[in-house]
Amino acid sequence: MKRLIILLHILIFSCNSPTKVVIDKNDLVDKLEGFWLGQSIANWTGLVTEMNKIGFTSDGKQESFYTIENWGELNDKSWGQSEIIDFKFAKKDSLWGSDDDTDLEYMYQELLLEHNTLKLTAEQIRNGWLKHIKKNEQNYLWVSNQKAFDLMNSGILPPETSSPSLNPHYEMIDAQLTTEIFGLFSPLNLDYALELSSLPIRTVARENAEWISQFYIIMHSLAYTVENNSLIKQSIFNIAKEARKILPNDSYSAKMYDYVKQKYDTGISWEATRDSLNKRYQIDQKDNYMWSTKDKSCYGCFAAGINFGASLISLLYGEGDYKKTVKIASLCGWDSDNPAATWGGLLGFIYGSKEIKKLFKFEMSNKYNIHRTRVNFKNNGLDNFENMAQKSMKIIEKVILEKFDGINSNNKLIFKKINTTI
Repeated sequence: MKRLIILLHILIFSCNSPTKVVIDKNDLVDKLEGFWLGQSIANWTGLVTEMNKIGFTSDGKQESFYTIENWGELNDKSWGQSEIIDFKFAKKDSLWGSDDDTDLEYMYQELLLEHNTLKLTAEQIRNGWLKHIKKNEQNYLWVSNQKAFDLMNSGILPPETSSPSLNPHYEMIDAQLTTEIFGLFSPLNLDYALELSSLPIRTVARENAEWISQFYIIMHSLAYTVENNSLIKQSIFNIAKEARKILPNDSYSAKMYDYVKQKYDTGISWEATRDSLNKRYQIDQKDNYMWSTKDKSCYGCFAAGINFGASLISLLYGEGDYKKTVKIASLCGWDSDNPAATWGGLLGFIYGSKEIKKLFKFEMSNKYNIHRTRVNFKNNGLDNFENMAQKSMKIIEKVILEKFDGINSNNKLIFKKINTTI
């Protein structure tokens, strides 16, 4: 694997010495609750525009994309129904429904706890998928996830379920929306975050889709260094710069990152950068990016690459502002709910649940229904974000105590700062 050295200069919460990280468990629970809440708001907001704009019409003609002026207007078209493009919430007395941006992360968390392990085996992953995913009904799986599930049903185990010879969708977006949480499970230790997530990623992804998933995981692991303050923009940019190092320089994913960053640095609008991204990769197919031709169904609208480019636009132009980031992600195009959910979860973790709720001044639900998309969970699939955060905490505490030689003292997790080499 490509190697890099990342030195962490900023520590979260408080530090007793330059070599120790001290994490207050109460603060962390609020951040983890913010991850689930922020991800859900962004997921359901992005669903309003999902697949509305992919650069081409059904008869192959080029189409225009949304701009910021479309926020608050009726969407052009939808897989579901016509809706106003705006933030979506579950009211206080209702439920947040699971979706494919949150449900497999939920499942992986439950499997880790069920098996009392930090690293799932191929058999545990396969058995978990077969237990919790419907086989013959609407199961909210698409492209690589669906193909991997079909292969599991025929007896194939991960990582062969993402083998290019068996799964033609190996560079689709799927792993990017199911594995970010593994970064949170490994605070500041990128090596271990990538070790924990390796098999879950390779259940459905290879090559660029795998590297892009690792990019997101690294950002979530390094999110422990980012605080919600006046420096949030630069801190977000710093961890993105570090995560960029996991992308091989000759890959189209690396070149997309560099291209979007260069466009941002010129000061042009996010819309102009998005249109330029579309022309360079979807139309001109630069840097050997061929998915708009290889995928005949929707011009590569589910591909990891173009959705990564779109997500970078929302990340950079959002500049650490939760609302601005989710707005841009939702309007950017393609599989818009996925980048929205990814950054909604990351910024939700950074802001914390209390701050996310203050942003919207809306009494929203804390309850989550995993059985909207998955099956065979306890309590008829009903859970809540605080409980989900406590479960995440159990895994993080296990990692810190068993793998980082940390201690639990006065409701604080303390461990030595680790200079990570990948």
